[in-house]
Amino acid sequence: MEVPDEILTQIFDLAADEDVIFQYGLPTAMAESAWFKNAFNEWALRSPQEAINMIQRRSYATKKAIMLTCKRWRRLGAEFLYRCLFFDNPSRLHLLCDILESDARDREKFENPSVGLGWWTRRIHLTRFYASPNRGTSMDDMCSALTTVIKHCPNLSIFIVEWLMPGATFGLVADSLFKYTRKALHTVHWKLPAESIPKVIWALDSLPLVLAAHIEFETPTASTELDEAIHLGSTQDITLNLPYLQQLTLRGRISEFVEQAIGWNLSGLRNVAFDCGYSKFDIPNVVGFLEEFGDQLTVLDLDSVPPFEIPEILELCPQLEMLSFNGDWRLQSPPLLSGGGVIEDDGPDEASSRRRRQSRTMRLSLGSHHTEMSILTHTPHPRIHTIGLHGLLHAFGFDPIGKSAFDPLRSRVTRRSNDLNFAALNRAQFPQLRCVRVLSRPLLINLNKEDGPKQDEGVEGLDRYNRWWDGCVDMGVRLEDATGGELGRLPQDDDNEDDDEYSVGYSSGEDEDEEWEVDVPPVDSDDDPPHVIELRQLIKECQAMAEDRDESPFSQFIGPAFRPTLSMAGPAELRIEEEEEEEEEEEELGSD
Repeated sequence: MEVPDEILTQIFDLAADEDVIFQYGLPTAMAESAWFKNAFNEWALRSPQEAINMIQRRSYATKKAIMLTCKRWRRLGAEFLYRCLFFDNPSRLHLLCDILESDARDREKFENPSVGLGWWTRRIHLTRFYASPNRGTSMDDMCSALTTVIKHCPNLSIFIVEWLMPGATFGLVADSLFKYTRKALHTVHWKLPAESIPKVIWALDSLPLVLAAHIEFETPTASTELDEAIHLGSTQDITLNLPYLQQLTLRGRISEFVEQAIGWNLSGLRNVAFDCGYSKFDIPNVVGFLEEFGDQLTVLDLDSVPPFEIPEILELCPQLEMLSFNGDWRLQSPPLLSGGGVIEDDGPDEASSRRRRQSRTMRLSLGSHHTEMSILTHTPHPRIHTIGLHGLLHAFGFDPIGKSAFDPLRSRVTRRSNDLNFAALNRAQFPQLRCVRVLSRPLLINLNKEDGPKQDEGVEGLDRYNRWWDGCVDMGVRLEDATGGELGRLPQDDDNEDDDEYSVGYSSGEDEDEEWEVDVPPVDSDDDPPHVIELRQLIKECQAMAEDRDESPFSQFIGPAFRPTLSMAGPAELRIEEEEEEEEEEEELGSD
């Protein structure tokens, strides 16, 4: 007896294991990294994006094996092979372009009413590579091939390009996205020159159903740091209407873009990340942006060299649950005088007076310890339960720059700021605090390389770690590293295992059998033929595998926030819900 096509399709879907890569949200700074053994048998960290790329490569290998099994599996597996298009070699993109064009010509020649291969595509991901004449690929060729592929993918919902697209190339790609995928596209990831900001604004204006956007503008070099502002032209007065946008990540030279976004309609925005890189001059108007959208945010990630006004920011974000900032910032606050008063500033308005009273109240609540910590809030924040810290590269005695550029005074000042900022993560300022996560992967790699913090003359790395750890334990707060594990718990070599869950490559067949081994309940009826019993057992095994599948490491950050309600659903989501309701009504009528 042949297994029905529907059963095989479900099995192929489970084997492809692509649930994570089809989530609309993008990994945030809080997404967990993972230890693995590299080709030199050394421990290294795999970033969340690298983990997703590895999943796509592994899934492609599985789907390719399915396609090569037999003609029937090839016919059924085509849907899964073209569902996700992942490229790290530009020449493959040209090959795909030829395949899609040939398929379209054949269907037109034979008047085949079936859908094309590109109809199944939901995700296109181009990872980093360098286009050069030596590889037979120019940027113009890449642009032509990419626009052709987009033309054949009307159901494309996730579009990620990690390599730098010139302005002319991006213009053609954005036009193709608008023309062929505007009703289906929900997630975009672009990397562009800073002068392409006007084109990005027009592109977003043509894609009103976008849920998540990661836009990286190339950081200016030192010679162009003080150049005049970018000319925005007609986009300076345009007001975008993006009511479904829930996650916005901006990186690089972003001040002009943020200034324009202040006047847009972003009523659904919940997750914001601003990363200014190493620029000391191009600082976005974060406070102005949060005055418009801060009251609805639940996740905020800020990383830059110059500090932002954290107390002002937290006052504008009452619903915030996760906060990330640079632990190296020198956060200044008005000093408390010996008489109990606070030095007055020049702000005569009522808001400034209220903040002064709130700051004084916060200092009085902290008692005599207020000088030993930064003041991060005017009043205790009622909802923040997780805080992430960027930076901290000097905290445990490591030199992230190199001995030739090492500045002892600067390192000492930075460590002092680390202590003040970490001490501010307490119950007095954050009553709901449950977790503090150190986000720096280079710091974690150094800890593993040196087998823990340094403790030398003038360097109190180990003492600082013990103080931070004891402080968190006393408060009942979990102190984590970038992997989500406890800070200080480093990977250990195990001679009894040749391959662990983080190592590169595939596990052995015995390990896979043990991992997926489940107890299948007995069949209720003994009168069924053997082939029916076998089919039922196969279905139950598939169901058990689905139930035991590990949860996505990103689900707590990008999963729940990207389930649009009926009031926020776009046309496609509303149409799907209407069809499901009609099917339920038909089933009820049939049962009656």
